[in-house]
Amino acid sequence: MNEMFQLEGTTLRIILPQELDHPMAELIRKGTEMIAGRTYIRTIVFDFSETEFMDSSGIGLLMGRYRALGMRKDCIQAVGVNGHIGHLLRLSGLHRYIVIQKAGEGEVS
Repeated sequence: MNEMFQLEGTTLRIILPQELDHPMAELIRKGTEMIAGRTYIRTIVFDFSETEFMDSSGIGLLMGRYRALGMRKDCIQAVGVNGHIGHLLRLSGLHRYIVIQKAGEGEVS
């Protein structure tokens, strides 16, 4: 689980699993809260490169971290997003609040 979280300065990168369901979302939420309790986090980058399935708890996870970081447009990034996950993010309205980078596009700064 520790390789899931990568801290680089004030940016926390989270490598998401193949399936992002309720139990996994809860583990990630607890992990980010533990890390944020020890160090200042300005940006969280969710790496969806390996993710094939996400349910509504994944949407809740992203929204919760967005609120926890002060609701700034650039505080949450979703990278490596495939077509299915991208569609879910657009349907949920998250594209208005977070930076979304589709799989195969250049790195978001």
